[in-house]
Amino acid sequence: MQYFKKTPVTDHKPNSRLAWVGQGFLLILAIIVIIILAQNLIRSPSLFAQNVIDGLKLGFVYAMIALGYTMVYGIVKLINFAHGDVFMVGAFVSYYAVTRFSLHTWAKQIFPGMPDWLVILIGSLTVILLSMVVCVLLAVTIERVAYKPLRDAPRIAALITAIGVSFFLEFFGALGFVFSPRFIPYKQPFETMSWYINNGIYPITPGSMPPDGSITFSNIFLIIVIASIFVQLLLQFLVRRTKIGIAMRATAFDKPTARLMGINVDQVISFTFAIGAAFAGLGGVLYAIAYPSIHTQMGILPGLKAFVAAVLGGIGSLPGALVGALIMGQAEALTMGYISTPMRDAIAFTILIVVLLVKPTGIFGEPEKEKA
Repeated sequence: MQYFKKTPVTDHKPNSRLAWVGQGFLLILAIIVIIILAQNLIRSPSLFAQNVIDGLKLGFVYAMIALGYTMVYGIVKLINFAHGDVFMVGAFVSYYAVTRFSLHTWAKQIFPGMPDWLVILIGSLTVILLSMVVCVLLAVTIERVAYKPLRDAPRIAALITAIGVSFFLEFFGALGFVFSPRFIPYKQPFETMSWYINNGIYPITPGSMPPDGSITFSNIFLIIVIASIFVQLLLQFLVRRTKIGIAMRATAFDKPTARLMGINVDQVISFTFAIGAAFAGLGGVLYAIAYPSIHTQMGILPGLKAFVAAVLGGIGSLPGALVGALIMGQAEALTMGYISTPMRDAIAFTILIVVLLVKPTGIFGEPEKEKA
């Protein structure tokens, strides 16, 4: 049992000193950030509030992607780097559903007298559901073909395979007969409506500009927030209150024992990939609607930032994925607003480095206990 022998107390002193240094650095950094944000808030409250709204929109999209990372890691201890590319496929499926097949207006063709708002609602939900279904099929296929044979292999083998699958999806999608390597303008399935807040909430009519000092938001922002919160509540209910959720928690805790209790572990793992991919597909559609330009490598940075959000919140924790994503969204939006746009990616990955140095388990994560 030499692998679990007690380490001398003196061996922990340098690590604890390093932790204190890291926490002190983080505290100083946090104080500096708070002072800078407070100065900008006092200087221009409306601009600060606008940046916060933009950060919320981005953060809630990251949350839908981060849920897939945190669920898969919680059960199979795999960082599925292909998850961001599943997100990309969801965006492209919705694009072709709208432009090639006019799926967003199918209800109007069948029921000509149907009100326009109901046609848009039914059509948009149909496009989203189709994207989610395609992403689910893709993720389950990837899990069965690429990950399942490596279930008992060293983790590094599965990690390298995940990176390989990610590259395959990106460059296969860039072929001319698939998605093409171009940046493609995304046709939204519904019109964007915007409002501004200035001593009240008022609509912004086409061709007009809101008054200076106003805070603007759109129906896309509201849809993203509502969808992300709904997904979070649905997943909490699924994991805590349903039979498959109990099986997921049992599989995450101890796979061999779960098998002895009659749980089909392979089916549970496939279901976990499927539910994470469904949310990634939803996030891909909403991201493309909010930022209407798509390309085959659009999933790389959102996927990596969602992974950072999952680590920040505590990978394996569902509330942690949401909180980490909101922090990432705010960090990115405030960086773009007050420093520079190119710095937003540097800040995002600096957060990852700081978290790994100071608290590797994240905000809601718990340190892993040794089993003797």
